[in-house]
Amino acid sequence: MMVGGVTGGEARTQELNSLDFVDANILARMLRSREVTAVEVMEFFLDQIERLNPLVNAIPTLRPRHELLTEARNADSLLNKGQVPGLLHGFPFAVKDLALTSGIRTTFGSPIYKNFVPETDELFVERLKKAGAIIIGKTNTPEFGAGSQTYNEVFGVTRNPYDLSKTCGGSSGGAAVALACGMVPLADGSDLGGSLRNPASFCNVVGFRPSPGRIPRLAARAWNTLPVQGPMARTVPDVALLMSVMAGPDFRDPISLLEPGDGFLSPLARDFQGTTIAWSENLGLYNVEPVVNEVCNASRSTFEDLGCRTENGEPDFSGADKIFQTLRAASYASNLRDEYKQHQGLLKDTVVWNIEQGLNLTSRDIAEAEARRTELYRRVASFLEKYDFLVLPVSQVAPFSVEIDWIREINGIPMETYIDWMATCYAITCTGLPAISVPCGFTPDGLPIGLQIVGRRHRDFEVLQLAYAFEQATGYARQQPDIAQNA
Repeated sequence: MMVGGVTGGEARTQELNSLDFVDANILARMLRSREVTAVEVMEFFLDQIERLNPLVNAIPTLRPRHELLTEARNADSLLNKGQVPGLLHGFPFAVKDLALTSGIRTTFGSPIYKNFVPETDELFVERLKKAGAIIIGKTNTPEFGAGSQTYNEVFGVTRNPYDLSKTCGGSSGGAAVALACGMVPLADGSDLGGSLRNPASFCNVVGFRPSPGRIPRLAARAWNTLPVQGPMARTVPDVALLMSVMAGPDFRDPISLLEPGDGFLSPLARDFQGTTIAWSENLGLYNVEPVVNEVCNASRSTFEDLGCRTENGEPDFSGADKIFQTLRAASYASNLRDEYKQHQGLLKDTVVWNIEQGLNLTSRDIAEAEARRTELYRRVASFLEKYDFLVLPVSQVAPFSVEIDWIREINGIPMETYIDWMATCYAITCTGLPAISVPCGFTPDGLPIGLQIVGRRHRDFEVLQLAYAFEQATGYARQQPDIAQNA
């Protein structure tokens, strides 16, 4: 049959060829209505991975194609029988290599665990499966998530699709690159000092750090509120879709929040007339590359066009560096004590340094950091009684050479540790407030820059709403990398 000079088979091929950058919300509708089959979707994304992953190394662990197609056929069979599907029914999903996935190799980016296959799933992976997602493999991460540059001794480096000579950031770098390349429709990440926000900024996708407890975790140290798990996607509505699956209470996490996840399926559009925004270039403390501020500041008028009132200002973040460095070190020492004792020679230098910093802490050091963190939170919360949101750059630098393990100086000012250049992210972490990285433009060299929107306590959905309004007004998220040209 010919339709406008195109055969039915050719039209079908063209329809399927557009799936790489289709919105996840649209793909979910297409699967539920059987406009496409789960097998067709799986075939398409596996072909995309086969074509592009060798260039960027975002998904180092991938299950055999025949196994995945069998699961996709089973998903189609359930739909054909009239069963009501989950929100992610038939979705191919690659999980960050820090999260446990039953029966799928989980290395944490470390030679120590290069052959480790867990028998259990992390809690959010359980929820993904319940929603119908098919776990296809794992996305790359630096060793134990240490540092915002995605490379490790097991799988090597993950490259930025906008410039293959540049880093994609981290530690959720593989997830951000897989999204930017259209190899997956959705992705997960984790965030301690910026690991959801930084790679999203570097790869022109959206990364959301929710409030601690919003997405429950099966962590050994359940009351540790610095690390969180969260969603990544190419658009804010797709982030909200994944939040609806990942979020919600669970008795196994004592700090999990009580609101159900389906609240994130509410409409994102709203009126921002009269909304107040505190605009900051550096939190009053940190060095930021001029090009980053130039790109971010160019977005200020967009918020004003939306009806917001923007004012220069930031809360008092004094002491944030010591707070974060102390509590991060304590966490590394607690979580990786055995690996340090038994396999120190296999750990990268920065991980060893972080563990040793933690082992040298006293109980008084940790208690003091917790007390100072409480004071910091109250200062910021008081500041946000006047402002609805705080807006600032995600990262202090633009994407840099993939050959550099971490930034040593910014504007001629030395960075003392491997995470100092991420202070504009980790300072926000210390507050426990929800924060999102949303694409806000490109450097003259075509490298993506993200803007960080921080909301009030537990106002996660409001952060998504403002990010959505900005995304709709700018359209930066719709720009895709030309990987063939960048190769």
